[in-house]
Amino acid sequence: MIALATVLAMALAPMVVAARAGAATSTPIFYLDVGASVSVGVQPSFRSPHGQRTDTGYANYLVALEASKGIDLQLHEIGCPGESTTTMITGHDHCYHGTATQLNTAIAFLSTHRTQTGLVTIDLGFNDLMRCLRNEQYHPACLARHLSTVQSQLTQIIALLRAAAGPHVTFVGVGHYDPFLAAWLHGPRGQAYATASADAMSQLNQTLKDVYGSFSIPVADVAAAFQPPTSEPIDVAPYGRVPADVAYTCAMTWMCRPAPYGPNIHPTDLGYRAIASAIDAVLPTGW
Repeated sequence: MIALATVLAMALAPMVVAARAGAATSTPIFYLDVGASVSVGVQPSFRSPHGQRTDTGYANYLVALEASKGIDLQLHEIGCPGESTTTMITGHDHCYHGTATQLNTAIAFLSTHRTQTGLVTIDLGFNDLMRCLRNEQYHPACLARHLSTVQSQLTQIIALLRAAAGPHVTFVGVGHYDPFLAAWLHGPRGQAYATASADAMSQLNQTLKDVYGSFSIPVADVAAAFQPPTSEPIDVAPYGRVPADVAYTCAMTWMCRPAPYGPNIHPTDLGYRAIASAIDAVLPTGW
């Protein structure tokens, strides 16, 4: 058995963002960050236990990481907490009202920046499945139905964004981690649910890879970024020895924290750094 701090130190060393940036490129690159709550760095706080936007999300870490290589990303965050592929298209979310939608906002931005070099990350799909995974219950029929919706609607979203973008825009899809692995700590019922959730997230990530792949768009393997480099059980206080992937979920999300900060599905700073590194891994070299 090994301590969580030891494993994290080994695994997260490559994720450290350089504090001192290199020389910036002569021409800034716009970075349009599209998606739901994770795209805007939501984390819980004492006053906002459900979470609030922060400036330590993966987009912020990615900007710093690329700056350390001399790449000047100009960040434009338009994501909305709770966004699904449906609300991305129709609106009726917490952020866009009337005829405004996140999709229309993204299309307008890309249309007015067609001659520029840019990066677009798309982080959607998880919220479509939330209703199928509530209260430690897994509903396979619900999952299948909503995965079909993700496939069709994400295809529509990407097609419209690609049509609006200029020839020098790089798209990256963002995969998803599984916060529900933390249920393993709740005994036999929770352990069965954690196993089922892993299957559900695997199906979601495969659906995302299929859709993005049909457009030749790379996908940041976030699920792999949240996996520990060891299969040995890890000591997590106050729970004792737990499976390594559960320990990582505890460290990289707020799911194992006591109230008012947890349980909360959003990443910690460590989790957001991991997502930024996963995105960086699929970016083109040289820009």
